[in-house]
Amino acid sequence: MKFGVVVFPGSNCDLDAYEALRGVTGRDTEYIWHETASIEGFDCILLPGGFSYGDYLRAGAIARFSPVMQAVRGFAKSGGLVLGICNGFQILCEAGLLPGALLRNRDLKFHCEWVHVRVENNRTPFTNRYGQGQVLRIPIAHGEGRYHADPETLARMEERGQVVFRYCTEYGEVVPEANPNGSVGNIAGVCNERGNVLGLMPHPERAVEGLVGGTDGRGFFESLIETLSTARARG
Repeated sequence: MKFGVVVFPGSNCDLDAYEALRGVTGRDTEYIWHETASIEGFDCILLPGGFSYGDYLRAGAIARFSPVMQAVRGFAKSGGLVLGICNGFQILCEAGLLPGALLRNRDLKFHCEWVHVRVENNRTPFTNRYGQGQVLRIPIAHGEGRYHADPETLARMEERGQVVFRYCTEYGEVVPEANPNGSVGNIAGVCNERGNVLGLMPHPERAVEGLVGGTDGRGFFESLIETLSTARARG
């Protein structure tokens, strides 16, 4: 079982992701430089947070053209697991691997704080260790995290279970006051139709050890490990 963490110029959460996978779960993990054209041998690819290419033009707009993204597209098309966190989520949307777009926060300010999100779909490879409707406490750190999609796309996503996380109160109430960036429908994370590509703005890799504030993010990585272990057991 091997995980890959893609590193773009400007990535700054690659070490956090690496430590969450290798340091906390003890799984084989390697960095993948953005100029890499092949990602053979990996079971899951993670696109970390940061400011790829300085977020020039808009977040993720340049990173989508990196050589590694062509390989990530092929990997995802073949059923490989891809997780995009914060800037990684933005890149996946820009690359067309996830629906919708991430816009400037409603108040045009950078938000760095702990928030609560509710698990809307625990049947994905990334969430199977959580309970349906479970409330997680996970930090955010972004200036362009306002999720947007047109009404038709949103309706289709809701119908197919592609909305995986919503911002909520600590009691699980999905209300405007719990929405830190103005995302439509309080959406914090979505997946593709197949369910093997997930993007979210909160940072689960920063919530895997109690020493730094909480462990609610550990379930993401435990879910991935369980999914891959089950797949291997089935051959």
